[in-house]
Amino acid sequence: MELFFLALLVILMATALGSGFPVAFALPGSAILTIGLAALAGFLVEGAPDAYFAQGGPLNWLSAGVTNFRGIYWEVERDTLIAIPLFVFMGIMLQRSKIAEDLLVSMAQLFGPVRGGLGISVVFVGGLLAATTGILGATVVAMGLISLPAMLRNHYSPSLATGTIAAAGTLGQIIPPSIVLIILADQLSSAVDQASTQRLGYYKETTGEFSMPSEFGVVSTSAGDMFMGALLPGLVLVGLYMLYILVLSFLRPQSAPAMPFKGAFDRAFVARVVLSLVPPLTLIFVVLGSIITGIATVNQAGAIGAAGATIMAGYRLWGDRPRTFSPAIITIASITLILITINISPVNIRQIDTGADQIALIVAAIGVLGFLWGLGWSLWRTLVIEDTLRGVMLETAKTTSLVFIILLGAAMLTAAFRAFGGEDLVREFLTSLPGGFWSQFIIVMAVIFFLGFFLDFIEIAVVVVPIVSPILLADPGANVTAVWLGVMIGLNIQTSFLTPPFGFALFYLRGVAPAVVKTISMYKGVVPYIALQLFALVIVGNFPALVNYIPTRVSLTATTAPPPKNPRLQSCIEDYIVAYNLENGERIRGLIVNARQWDMTGVPTGVANGVRKGLEQADATFDLLEAAFATGAIVDTAAIDYRPLHEHVRAMQRTINSDLADIKRLKKQITTTKRFSSERTDLIDRDEDHIATLTADVAALQAAIPSEWGERRKTFTKLLAEQKKARLAYRRATDGAYEPVKTFLDVLRTADALAALESDVRALDQVVRSDEPIEARESAIQAIEKRISDQVAEAGDINSAIAKVRRAIKRAPDEAMALYADAIATMTGEIAWRTAARDRLLTKVADYEAAIRDTIGLRAQTKMPRTVALEVVACRSHHEDISLHF
Repeated sequence: MELFFLALLVILMATALGSGFPVAFALPGSAILTIGLAALAGFLVEGAPDAYFAQGGPLNWLSAGVTNFRGIYWEVERDTLIAIPLFVFMGIMLQRSKIAEDLLVSMAQLFGPVRGGLGISVVFVGGLLAATTGILGATVVAMGLISLPAMLRNHYSPSLATGTIAAAGTLGQIIPPSIVLIILADQLSSAVDQASTQRLGYYKETTGEFSMPSEFGVVSTSAGDMFMGALLPGLVLVGLYMLYILVLSFLRPQSAPAMPFKGAFDRAFVARVVLSLVPPLTLIFVVLGSIITGIATVNQAGAIGAAGATIMAGYRLWGDRPRTFSPAIITIASITLILITINISPVNIRQIDTGADQIALIVAAIGVLGFLWGLGWSLWRTLVIEDTLRGVMLETAKTTSLVFIILLGAAMLTAAFRAFGGEDLVREFLTSLPGGFWSQFIIVMAVIFFLGFFLDFIEIAVVVVPIVSPILLADPGANVTAVWLGVMIGLNIQTSFLTPPFGFALFYLRGVAPAVVKTISMYKGVVPYIALQLFALVIVGNFPALVNYIPTRVSLTATTAPPPKNPRLQSCIEDYIVAYNLENGERIRGLIVNARQWDMTGVPTGVANGVRKGLEQADATFDLLEAAFATGAIVDTAAIDYRPLHEHVRAMQRTINSDLADIKRLKKQITTTKRFSSERTDLIDRDEDHIATLTADVAALQAAIPSEWGERRKTFTKLLAEQKKARLAYRRATDGAYEPVKTFLDVLRTADALAALESDVRALDQVVRSDEPIEARESAIQAIEKRISDQVAEAGDINSAIAKVRRAIKRAPDEAMALYADAIATMTGEIAWRTAARDRLLTKVADYEAAIRDTIGLRAQTKMPRTVALEVVACRSHHEDISLHF
């Protein structure tokens, strides 16, 4: 019966959407009706409302709905969706201020004289508007009203003209900032949690271990990562569009002829182009640049974009009236003043200690007031001119409300889908496909592409993505990142705006296109662009670095970058070190040989032995790393023959586990039937027959597992363990090789600081002898201990001797002076050997430490050097198959 109600849920949803019922009510309505009918049928027939639910019951579904409602509106941690109204406001404000019209006219005049130039200008402007407004309808309508008549007058092919405008208008869905990407990031954040749980469970099931190495975890994403990841694929799409128009204009010149510019390319023209082009480019740079550089979060960047759009609208709507640019000039000057001030003197209202701090605070406050004045002036202009601000606020509220209501409805529908076992069915279907992850991925992409003919992007993003993305992300075979999957889905969803019969870009363009343009011509025109979008999908799928590189680079080069000891980075770091050693290994070995000749006379035995042992381990790291990679090569060779058997058996075991889960569910169902409807022996017999069939299938599958599986799995697991052991041995050796040398270097560098503190320590003689209260004397001694700890490396012996003096003042005053004499002796000895060693060895030890810091000593650093980080970024931008570890 679960399958019946699952089918009913899908049919109700499809019927409601197909009949034109509002999406915001079709999704939750279908869920509520189906859940209610299933609960009622279960209560009437079986005596239990949850009898026809595969997971939980109506109360569980209701609880899930409340949780999702709280997650969207109340959870502080889930703030991704806050960016939606900000970017919507930014886009609508720019659209209402006629920035798009200025861009289209200027770029058409600039590119028009080139063959195919008018079409290229449309794509160029579409890309710019995508990175500023991102409002599909407004972009398509604006280009349809301005560019389409010009293209038709200049004898452009109607199909090429309409296809170019419709395709360029859809760029806003993939080029950031994009509402689609924000929604996908929100959905994928939940999917990553589910996928992580599934992968951990799969690891426990296949290996028997309760903890999974962190490097095998699912890589999460955020709205900022999605923006950065979609940037290069969006530019690739723009390039493909332009290349297509350029090639077509040379192959069929009559389809895209040049458009002569009747005006003059004079200063006025240049000024007009600059004025229409520079402000949007600046806004793009500020919004996306603040995200990429880590200056602002996505939400903060949305606020920046909204403010920037308001300032641009303020001078554009004011026209040729006096003081047109005054608000913008005041705002820019104020921001410049603030930036200069905080670069000269950091402004912190809680730490105003000097007169310079007060001046900086006053200047920054003046800058803030100036900024608010300029922004407020611009807001006033947008309010009084055609009531623009009110219209923008109203449209922003409508669009944002629509998105949030659909998100809630989709959460209710998804919860109902899971309640009836739909997610398990999808998982079983996908995991049973031959070909592993890529066959699953292609099927999912094909389904999303097909749904794009009939559904809007929001419906696909909030209904399909939560169901399929956990399954794809959990697969260790491809081990894809969430940002890559999100961008791939976003590129695919983009085609839904062009695919007939319900492509929204076609609807918008049809509404403003002249009657001479036939609808069939529009359909023909978008076909090549749909093919280009699919080709871009193939490109990004085969080159995941196009998506992963920028987010990974920003993550690993930021001030908050993970340390080199992070387990996820070890493999790539070791690849870099192997390549580095090929060129510089002999030089570093020579430095190690020279270091063994250091004169350690007078250095305490423990310190000297630690340095010698570190040098021995440094020399051993070369052979250990080679051994680790040799073991890895053995694993790679063995994997060639082992992988087919592994994949075959794991597929059989997944089927077995699925059947066992069905048996468990059927047994529960039989218990419920016997309890509430014991007279329904027909249902009990049916379920028992089904259990018998499944039990036989399980037995057959278990018998079909190749006999050599156990032994070959054991052998391969042993190879993996040897590889892990070899790599751990190398990592322990690098840690042991660097730490003693770095500690010794710190000791030598702080020798002068210790010598400078000698007079303060000797002055403690009077403190020990004084008649002041014990607490005061203890406090004075503790202050000296702290200064030694803060300024001198490895000063434990000295501080221990001084601490004995401090404790003796209270417990045994008669012994305090004797202990003080011991402390002075200890300090004198430490100063003597440290100063002598510093004079002999400081330069040599510093040179050696600098030579090994970025290789042997890399794991001990708090942050990777930029050169190393960039190598690791290139390595981490590709996906790694880890399925053989499961």
